[in-house]
Amino acid sequence: MIQSNRCTEFFLRVEYADISLLGGREENQDRVAAAVAEHAALLVVADGMGGHADGARAAEVTKQVVLEAFWHTPQPLFDPLGFLHITLGRAHDEVVKLGVKLAVEQRPRATCAICLMQQHATWVAHVGDSRLYHLRRGALLWRSRDHSHVELLLREGLITADQAQTHPMRNFVECCLGGDPILPDMSLTRRRPIEPSDVLMVCTDGMWSGLKDTEIAGELGVAGVPLREKLLELAQRAVARAGASSDNTSAAALRWLGDDEKK
Repeated sequence: MIQSNRCTEFFLRVEYADISLLGGREENQDRVAAAVAEHAALLVVADGMGGHADGARAAEVTKQVVLEAFWHTPQPLFDPLGFLHITLGRAHDEVVKLGVKLAVEQRPRATCAICLMQQHATWVAHVGDSRLYHLRRGALLWRSRDHSHVELLLREGLITADQAQTHPMRNFVECCLGGDPILPDMSLTRRRPIEPSDVLMVCTDGMWSGLKDTEIAGELGVAGVPLREKLLELAQRAVARAGASSDNTSAAALRWLGDDEKK
């Protein structure tokens, strides 16, 4: 899907897509969306945590809070990082309220990643192990770092990337939305400039756990590659590699096509 919208300063021209596969699970507890307006675009993914009651509802609440905040905020956003911090905090509060309402022992929880793009730059917020990838010319420029023990081991050089993919604690996260009322640790990434043909992708662990980072970058981050077809191909590959135990696998991606002439 390609969208080109006229605004007072420039055309926001992007190609974007989102996909979500059930995998080997009985229920899809992932939620994903791409929202594109005249002055800004947003990607969001939420992963309801397995083993917790109503993970799907936690993910749905998270997605809806983020989308409603985006559509009800004047754009381009005056304070993108503040917007992400407040919005993710609001999503946490709503998931906590959902747990109180359901009155279950294991309250619903979710991980989340949000990417906001406007004015030739991106801002990112995430909690848990849902990720953001920034790709350029077939290479990984940057990715978010999971809130997990395995990520810490990887960053300290105690395990390799291949070992991280099969580590027994790879599915454990240290913070998430929901559960305790206290606001969880969240990572906020300040302004990162982007270039035409750059690709941004948010995804759940079902996507990245079955693929190498270099594989994602080398196939999705190449100019001219149809975004939706390649995103679906990578997701299906991740599911196939995991076999019968595959997780829900979801992602949303955006390619910035550059600006048209200003008014």
